[in-house]
Amino acid sequence: MPATKVSGHFLWLFDFYFVTLPPKTIENITGMNRKLTIVLLTALTVATGCKEKKQTQDIIAPRIEVAKPSGPVRMQPYSDQRSIAWLGKEYKVEVQRTADDSLRKVKDETGQTFVDNRVSIVIRRADGSVAISKTFTKNNFMAYIDANYREAGILEGLVFDEVDDQKLKFAASVSLPLTDEYIPLEVSIDNFGQVTIKRDSEMDTYGGGDGSTANDDDDDDDDV
Repeated sequence: MPATKVSGHFLWLFDFYFVTLPPKTIENITGMNRKLTIVLLTALTVATGCKEKKQTQDIIAPRIEVAKPSGPVRMQPYSDQRSIAWLGKEYKVEVQRTADDSLRKVKDETGQTFVDNRVSIVIRRADGSVAISKTFTKNNFMAYIDANYREAGILEGLVFDEVDDQKLKFAASVSLPLTDEYIPLEVSIDNFGQVTIKRDSEMDTYGGGDGSTANDDDDDDDDV
């Protein structure tokens, strides 16, 4: 509705009629408009605040990514050399462990693949010539370990232990990778190069195996 001020009064147009309103009435109408505007702005502010508060209460759970198995895991190479007195002579015992991709790989319950190891033992005379040479893999210990170790275990280590009369003794272990579970074994080599393997009953806490001995005739070695 258009309004025109004439001689201190406003003329309001209603259906083509001009009506003269007193100044007091105009002030009342203006005041009502202001109050209405304030009420609308207040309601709008409250509604916006509620909406923002509701949004801050929303919880977005992070998406969990399941780790995919990485490539085959292999142990670091290991080697050890030491001089010993055996049968009245000086010898050097060399032990070397390497991850061997040609061996059957194993998997744990997550599907992670592990490379099995091959361990070589070389016994040298004082002049450096080879007196005995042996190589071991998990297959050499299959008769002395449990079924789950045959399937998922690896030959973790084989280290020199002691000289026992005419035999050199080594400590070996077949383990489940990245765990503290293993089967301890004893490997003995005599001066004819004959190998005897048995389960270490003093450390055996996992059961299985019969603790028997067996000769490894894979290598043809002469008397030391």
